Amino acid sequence: MPTTNHEALEREFDYVTNPVEEKHIRSLYEGQDPLMHEIAYALITGNDGDVASLVAKGLEEGWSANDLLDNGLIAGMAIVGVKFRDNIIFVPEVLISARAMKAGMAHIEPILSASGVEPIGTVIMGTVKGDLHDIGKNLCIMMLRGSGFVVEDLGVDTKPEEFIDAVVEHEAKILGMSALLTTTMPNMGRVIEAFEDEGLREEVSIMVGGAPVTQEFAEDMGADGYGENAISAVDLAKEFAGVVNSSESTT
Repeated sequence: MPTTNHEALEREFDYVTNPVEEKHIRSLYEGQDPLMHEIAYALITGNDGDVASLVAKGLEEGWSANDLLDNGLIAGMAIVGVKFRDNIIFVPEVLISARAMKAGMAHIEPILSASGVEPIGTVIMGTVKGDLHDIGKNLCIMMLRGSGFVVEDLGVDTKPEEFIDAVVEHEAKILGMSALLTTTMPNMGRVIEAFEDEGLREEVSIMVGGAPVTQEFAEDMGADGYGENAISAVDLAKEFAGVVNSSESTT
């Protein structure tokens, strides 16, 4: 398989304009084997056939499933997430990259399952009541799962009681809510109020996100954290789960 032009991968960083964010994402690539860069670039460009064959090659060469996941697939999705958030790519391109990640995960997931590795934690995710948008949420879910979390996806138009029932049923310690419409953003606050009314607010860490959501809004609603993008949502979830991040937060 031809080697990816180093300059081609380097050009992908031109799309990461936030200096702190760039430092964080570059740290995912620094010192990694060229194979990991190949996997990341194939995922960014949506080449599912190359991703599948490169991951299989990595396993044959003795790379661990976790190495291929963290340093190849997740590194690639970090750039995809930034490009989608900043309107450099759109839903079709994200879905193509998601298909490529799925092709790689087909080789990795059975190994992770067989190894009996304990998940980092359980996250409940859903788009709030009245909102039917889910692309950003789904991207967060994919990256959370790839990072070792069990994620229960409640889908869209999720009522406060559905969030509560899911947290109780799965004994989840982390809840993520998404909204794309300014008219549905207040429903995030209503969910938090519902947890307070049930006496469960202290039992769960709540993070919110979505295009119109801001840090100030998250604080006003009483959320524990704000995920500006899929990368920072994963970092937040790791922080809530007590996992030490070596990288700086991008929020």
